[in-house]
Amino acid sequence: MNKPLALIAAVGLLCAGCAPASNTTPAPMQTTPTPSAPVSLSVDSGPQAPGGIVPATIGIAWDQASKDQAVDIAQKAMADFARPKAEEQQWANDLARWLTPQATADYSAVDPANIPANRVTGPAKLTVDESNGYGVTATVPTNAGTYTLQLLRTGKDAPWKVNRLTPPAS
Repeated sequence: MNKPLALIAAVGLLCAGCAPASNTTPAPMQTTPTPSAPVSLSVDSGPQAPGGIVPATIGIAWDQASKDQAVDIAQKAMADFARPKAEEQQWANDLARWLTPQATADYSAVDPANIPANRVTGPAKLTVDESNGYGVTATVPTNAGTYTLQLLRTGKDAPWKVNRLTPPAS
């Protein structure tokens, strides 16, 4: 046998001797189930974890001031929206003050010239879900039909912001 081949064989045997022995029988798996406690929460215990009972009102109770503020914002937002002859940048800046950050991004590419409404023709009306004080839907009549606005707020004292303006169904 030549020397390089003998050296390779010796190194291989040496390494094989250092390797741990192979265990052909796998270790048993842990199959003991982990018990889970049942979730039992009452309506009075505040916000609930998944599986719990949802409280009658989610976080914020409705009051007349909240409703009045939502109506006011819906009317102002729609008045700023329904200006098809406004310069694009001015239109976007005026409207943005009433919008959520997501709506600001969504409506930033709208060309006001494409908006069929050019004036609000009556007061906003709310559809209130008394169990959710974080959101409300308002309808606002315009000369092009009634728009539906989704308004959101992050807390009782947080301002209402318009998240979506939906045109009348054609």
